[in-house]
Amino acid sequence: MSSRLYAISFDAHQPERLARFWSGALGLERADDPYDGVALLSGNDAGHRLGFRSSQAHKVAQNRLHFDLTSTSLQNQQETVARALDLGAQHADIGQGPDVPHVVLADPEGNEFCVLEPGNAFLAGCGFLGALACDGSQAVGYFWSEALGWPLVWDQDEETAIQSPNGGTKITWGGPPLMPDPGKDLHLDLVPDDDQQAEVERLLSLGAKRLDSAHGKDGTVLLADPDGNEFRLLTRR
Repeated sequence: MSSRLYAISFDAHQPERLARFWSGALGLERADDPYDGVALLSGNDAGHRLGFRSSQAHKVAQNRLHFDLTSTSLQNQQETVARALDLGAQHADIGQGPDVPHVVLADPEGNEFCVLEPGNAFLAGCGFLGALACDGSQAVGYFWSEALGWPLVWDQDEETAIQSPNGGTKITWGGPPLMPDPGKDLHLDLVPDDDQQAEVERLLSLGAKRLDSAHGKDGTVLLADPDGNEFRLLTRR
């Protein structure tokens, strides 16, 4: 038994608007498949989508999860930043200081993301959507490696990273301390390879927890990983 990463999903007050921003920023097409929101095809070797689900949650702190976009040159980095700003992004200050080579932006709903400088060896070959960078413990990196069947590609000084065997976007965790719950964030949506209930039990055995509102109207099961981050196990599709 295992799960497949179906989507990296944004909590969104205006899903259509936020999807248009990320579609324009990343050059992604809309997915034509069942999803309780809007989905974009990531064009990524890892095979997941970007999802935008309606949420009334309010953002009260910096996101625990954010995207790191890669650049092929300084000009390419500047073009990515300019395109994002034209689409409605803003510069964001998360304490990075004036001398860092990457650019920190926030999308129209305040979700932070980074446009990295060229030459990032760690994300070489990962594509434009280089990493989903997460604030989280070493234990949660191990959990997600087992949950998705993605091997660890980094495990040092309490920092971990995993990557699909097919390549594409890496998911990374920066170790302690854990930032507070931002209220409105990004989440992982999974689909089971086989029986959903058996997969729920497997994820619980790995350290996941059931949440009070465990089942959605479409049979979705709501869980939390060992760091308390909510994720969804969808029905097979």
